[in-house]
Amino acid sequence: MSITASAIKELRAQTGVGMMDCKKALAEASGDFDKAVDILRQKGLAMASRKASRETSEGLIGSYIHMGKIGVLVEVNCETDFVAKTDDFRELVKDIAMHIAAANPSYVRREDVPAEVVEKEKEIYASQITGKPPHVAEKIVAGKLEKFYSDTCLMEQVFVKDPEQKKRIKDLIVDKIARLGENILIKRFVRFQLGDRAG
Repeated sequence: MSITASAIKELRAQTGVGMMDCKKALAEASGDFDKAVDILRQKGLAMASRKASRETSEGLIGSYIHMGKIGVLVEVNCETDFVAKTDDFRELVKDIAMHIAAANPSYVRREDVPAEVVEKEKEIYASQITGKPPHVAEKIVAGKLEKFYSDTCLMEQVFVKDPEQKKRIKDLIVDKIARLGENILIKRFVRFQLGDRAG
């Protein structure tokens, strides 16, 4: 089965992965485009988990100002100054800052949510459920908690620029790790909104 140059080009445009990797993925998927995307995503996840323990002492602090009303500073780390200076990495930092301005997360990742906040949320959800067996109520609470994480944790949020509204910020990071070959970590952010008295 021959893999066309246009299919390779299209896969590269969608995933940002190198031409040879795209060709191999299409061959492995017997020309099935969606399957090739999945193969590349799995390789990206594997690469991300292998690199997760590597130190990220370089990177950028990015900023985004929306109409003079909302301002964001975000620190995104990588392993080397070389990667930090690439257009790909700069674009990632800018996109994350813009996403934070639009989506207003409260935490970077679910592990950052204080235990007392999680417990309070669970109590609220449990109080809303009546007449269900305990095991069903438990599943409902777990589902509502997942929704809470996807609303308030940056890494769990759907990327505002994703046209299909499927790709989460953590997927975006995994894709960039696969593309740039280095561990990438969103360290912290701060979001200011004009007239907001919080903080």
